[in-house]
Amino acid sequence: MTTNQSIKAIVFDLGKVLVDFDYSIAIRKIAARSTISVADLSRSITTAPLLLDYECGKLTSEEFFVRVRSATGFQGDIEEFANLFGNIFSPIEPMIDLHRSLSGGGFPTFIFSNTNDLAVRHIRKTFPFFNRFSGYVLSYEHGSMKPAAEFYRVLEQQSGFRGPEIFYLDDRPENVAAGAARGWQAVVHQTPEETIRKVRALGLLGGDSD
Repeated sequence: MTTNQSIKAIVFDLGKVLVDFDYSIAIRKIAARSTISVADLSRSITTAPLLLDYECGKLTSEEFFVRVRSATGFQGDIEEFANLFGNIFSPIEPMIDLHRSLSGGGFPTFIFSNTNDLAVRHIRKTFPFFNRFSGYVLSYEHGSMKPAAEFYRVLEQQSGFRGPEIFYLDDRPENVAAGAARGWQAVVHQTPEETIRKVRALGLLGGDSD
């Protein structure tokens, strides 16, 4: 199979692509240390603008914690909160293996994620694969989120690649569409098996070219 010669870099979304996550894990544990119900806590953190503001970089981690503590009556300190809030992730091993193969094949690889400081601290500390990328474009560091066009421009500027040079994997169709609108070769990630088949069909894995 002939390799797609235009692809020069691989861009990965983080959540639901490389790591799975479940905010209900944190909600239950934080609620046990708070004065409001699990349902009210979930609304306060995940459905109100609070988390969105945090992931857009409008709040520091300390400011986010103060807001959560005020809204929920959380009884612990910020260190306890950080441990509970960040410990919601599990690795998606086939996708981590895929990244290892692509990186080992010489492709620069990038994380491109709507995320927050506490999550990244936990992932960086817990999952060694996270430290093996060429670069990271994270929403809270740039004040912008997918699918906003300006956030995609940041990735292009920081990576030095653009248009069809970029192969992009994300589980959200609207994010993939925004990449495709910039000429990126963008794929909606649904399952590791399907994504790996698509990557193999492009000849991006070692041993797949004629």
